Formats: sequence, C-alpha cells, structure tokens
Amino acid sequence: MYTVSEVSRISGISVRALHHYDAIGLLKPTHVTEAGYRLYDEAALGRLQTILLFRELRFSLKEIKAILDSPDFDRELALCQQVELLELQRKRLGELISLARDMIETGGNHMDFSAFDKTEIEQYAAEAKERWGKTDAYRAYEQKTAGQPEDEQRQNADKLMSIFAEMGQIRHTAPDSDEAQTLVKKLQNCITENFYPCTKEVLSGLGQMYTEDERFRANIDARGGDGTAAFAAEAIRLYCKE
Repeated sequence: MYTVSEVSRISGISVRALHHYDAIGLLKPTHVTEAGYRLYDEAALGRLQTILLFRELRFSLKEIKAILDSPDFDRELALCQQVELLELQRKRLGELISLARDMIETGGNHMDFSAFDKTEIEQYAAEAKERWGKTDAYRAYEQKTAGQPEDEQRQNADKLMSIFAEMGQIRHTAPDSDEAQTLVKKLQNCITENFYPCTKEVLSGLGQMYTEDERFRANIDARGGDGTAAFAAEAIRLYCKE
C-alpha cells in the first residue's frame, strides 16, 4: 500500500489533486485508516496512470470519470487508442517544428497553415470518447433511437434547435429572467422526451459543452444568432444552480 504522499511523489501529482480526485469519485483510495490516512494499492496506481494519460490527451475530469466508470470500458483497447492519439499529436508537433524552422529560413514568410489543422486529432478523439464514454445517458439515447426513422430523428433535432432559436430572440436580455429560465426548462424537457433523461447534472454538463465545443457553439449561434450559445450556457448555469 502507498500513502497519498508516496503516490504524489511517484506520480508527480499534488496531494491536493489526489484529494480532489477522491472527492469527485475519480480515484478513491483502496483503504482509509482509522486515523483518516488514504492508502492506495497497485490497482489504484494503474487507474491513476490511465487518468493521467487521458489528461495528457486533454480529456476533462468529468469525461474521464464517465469513461472509467462505464461497464463497457476496456483498458487494453483504451490504451491502444490512447497510443494512436499520442502518435497523432507527435506527428502534428513534428509538423509545427518543421514549419517554425522553415519560417526561420524564409524570414517568416512561409504561407503554409496545414500544420495548425487539428481536424484529424479532434475527429479521432470524438470517436474514441463515443466508444469509451457509454454513460447511462448515452445508453438511454441508444435505446430510444434504436429503430427510430430518420425523419423522426430530424424532427426531434429540429425541436431542440427551435428552442435555441427562441433563446436567440432574447439573448440580449438577462439570462436569469423568467422568460430565459422557462426556455431552459423547455430545453430540459425536450431532451428528456426525445433523447435521454436530462437531470440538472446532465444539463449542466451540456451547458458547458455548448460554449467549450466549437461545433456546438457554431451550430447554436447559426440558429439563434451570435452569442446565443453563451447566453444559453449562462441561463443553464443559473437554472442548475438553484
């Protein structure tokens, strides 16, 4: 068994971070002594290694927890996919280094922006997250949409986006107004009825994604106007805070 200080020294992760991982259920100690000392075994250290690899790949702690807690999680498969992602990152880093060297040689006039393209990495990461992160909500969505006609799926998506269009119409008002909060409730009900159970916890995570994920932000703003995604995210944050 290893103490939290020993795990910190071995892994390079601060004691405070390990305490936080424990608090959110990401990495629980194997045993807690009567005096309150956390102890970790080899299996816990193995889970920590997996967590740190995901962190290197820019996964959020919430995403990592959902992935590791999924009954479908396959550690060996995940490691293989992590290697692939790291290889893609190394390839991109090499391209950036080559670009920087070319810019030095040409005096900074090397008009090639391909090295900045992260499309391949982002697409692979999205596919990996979908495979790894089969949460209860994801499984509920699979069950609800199984055998569902494409027309019905499109109609459900349109219902969702029409709510963002409504939010866009009031995006210059206060996000804690009754009208804005009513639309958030409408959004929550729409997701629950047509996709998966949308608790406040799920809704809170979606609100963050609406601004952090460029694709979601672009689609929402395209439907409701510039700033709609940010407005929706703040209205959701206030709604879930209550």
